[in-house]
Amino acid sequence: MSVPARNVTEIARLKHQLESGISVMGFHLHTAQAEKLLQFVFLIEKWNRVHNLTATRDMEKMISHHILDSLAILPYVAGKRILDVGSGAGLPGIPLAITRPDIEFTLIDSNSKKSAFQQQARADLQLTNVQSICARVEAWHADPYDTIVSRAYSEIATFIASSSHLLADQGIFAAMKGTSPQDEIEALPAPFRVRQSHRLEVPGLHAERHLILIEKS
Repeated sequence: MSVPARNVTEIARLKHQLESGISVMGFHLHTAQAEKLLQFVFLIEKWNRVHNLTATRDMEKMISHHILDSLAILPYVAGKRILDVGSGAGLPGIPLAITRPDIEFTLIDSNSKKSAFQQQARADLQLTNVQSICARVEAWHADPYDTIVSRAYSEIATFIASSSHLLADQGIFAAMKGTSPQDEIEALPAPFRVRQSHRLEVPGLHAERHLILIEKS
């Protein structure tokens, strides 16, 4: 599925929004990385017409609500092997993989259409550091991961229960949330505890965003 041609004005507007947002968050990306992020947005928009990957249809919102939101956790991504659970349209895994080619990312989702999109994005964007798996995470096994991340996948206790067998001994869970999920934090199963909680500021996204980092006690 190819990305349709775009008019120059639209591309310039979206590129400016993306680069401005990245600058506000204090990041620096190479031109090629910014171009791949923009190409990824166009791919989502194209596939959304048929496969309903995300509820967001407006491309400006895709940049703020998906790309910049994903990149907001970039300072907290640790280790060489990262697992993105319930990745859906490849979020946050693909934007992170574009910006961190030195890290191996595995994206897992049980939805075959979303997994097919991830594989297409991997090929089109030439992301050699990305692997896409179509499976239920609780039934899948692999070498352990340094960080396991989820973005609106489930409640934290369910997230941990379904994927803790894939976490390295010193690894961390990174749960991306809206408002601070105090009830979910209080329901953490033993032996897990919150290492850190960060409020994230995402340009253009006028809503609370938090990242909860969880470790074994």
